[in-house]
Amino acid sequence: MVNITYDSSGSIVWVDGSADPAVPWVYNPGDIAWVLASTALVWIMIPGVGFFYSGLLRRKNALSMIYLSMMTLAVVSFQWFFWGFSLAFSETGSRFIGNLKYFGLKGVLEEPSIGSTRIPSIVFCVYQLMFAAITPMLAIGGFAERAHLGPLLFFVFAWSTLVYDPIACWTWNSNGWTFVLGGLDFAGGTPVHISSGTAALAISIYLGKRRGYGTEALAYKPHNTTYVILGTIFLWFGWFGFNGGSALAANLRAAQACIVTNLAASVGGLTWMLWDYRIEKKWSAVGFCSGAIAGLVAITPGSGFVGSPAAVLFGFMAGTICNFATQLKFFAGYDDSLDIFASHAVGGIVGNILTAIFAQASVAGFDGFTSIPGGWLDRHWIQLPKHLADSAAGLGYSFVMTTIILWIMHYIPGLRLRVPEEVEIIGIDESDMGEYAYDYVGLETELKPTAYAGARSTAYDGRESDLKERSSNA
Repeated sequence: MVNITYDSSGSIVWVDGSADPAVPWVYNPGDIAWVLASTALVWIMIPGVGFFYSGLLRRKNALSMIYLSMMTLAVVSFQWFFWGFSLAFSETGSRFIGNLKYFGLKGVLEEPSIGSTRIPSIVFCVYQLMFAAITPMLAIGGFAERAHLGPLLFFVFAWSTLVYDPIACWTWNSNGWTFVLGGLDFAGGTPVHISSGTAALAISIYLGKRRGYGTEALAYKPHNTTYVILGTIFLWFGWFGFNGGSALAANLRAAQACIVTNLAASVGGLTWMLWDYRIEKKWSAVGFCSGAIAGLVAITPGSGFVGSPAAVLFGFMAGTICNFATQLKFFAGYDDSLDIFASHAVGGIVGNILTAIFAQASVAGFDGFTSIPGGWLDRHWIQLPKHLADSAAGLGYSFVMTTIILWIMHYIPGLRLRVPEEVEIIGIDESDMGEYAYDYVGLETELKPTAYAGARSTAYDGRESDLKERSSNA
């Protein structure tokens, strides 16, 4: 039997019988309900990433990216059950990674969670699962249009184990070196965004450039802007649970996190769109969506620490710096087809730095019990070096470990990721899935460009002569 009771208000009471005297722990149903609702909100972000990425690609690769969002969720769900949660959040682990205390989720039920004593461990576990699932999905965009789907099953499991779990441990586990150092990362600037963005960079470098890189062949526009907007809607909507839920209770701090999240996204979207308007004199929906995502990324580490005025600066700086960071790939010569490094790694670094400057002890205390020394606004100058160290560690570790995983897979039969040129031409949907996002894929322009152009010319001439004939008869 589970050792819990319910008091007259409906709160769950668990008594720690190992203590002397016995200590009762009370869980408020409202706190549990908010965290479980936030779990569902973060879940919807995962297919949101799939739709966002899919819309930006060519139609012949559209379905594979949406599929990968669900595949990643499934693989990480098993990995988290198997040993992921234990490696990230076991209380008896080291400063870098946990141990197997909770292997197979053994003992993960009614005891107070390591994240907050206000919710039981099982609630914290399923909530953090969503963070673990969305992070490799963000990184997987680096494989777009030029990687086999089968080996990605192995990659997601290995990357979650060797990259995400250690960084999550040192950031959020009470034994982790960043946590002990005093780093402030409310919802995942380093574990989620810097790690995934840097992994995408490593993936892009390993895979090499796509066919036609540097020519007009890759100067295509997103094939489905509606998907891009739909993905942004899912992400923006879910981010209220991503940041607000990280308060791990239904309180004023959660509300404040939601306010600054929405504000940073709004300002980021407007800023990016205006920067793009100066070049093409067009009001770009893709530009607005990209900026909104950048603003959401930047506010993530600071959402539980900064006030509303600071959120405006978070959005503006993310929309500006991430916009210009998209040019890095041209200077460095790597093919990051979805600008994941620019949006997530750079955006995460921007967020970490601004959090160190604008974090306030008064805002963190909105939940009634959190006490921090604050950032530069509270004259706590050492906070910035701490965040720079955390950002550099996350970036360096993710890049090196991702590269090692990719090259180990490269030499294992059946796990090599890079597709040959002929597969690139017909698309991943056809080659690896045999299914399409649409009935019409439009391969003619790549497979038979001359014949396709001639067919279009003949069809046009035929229509023109038919119209002339009708006009003369009239």
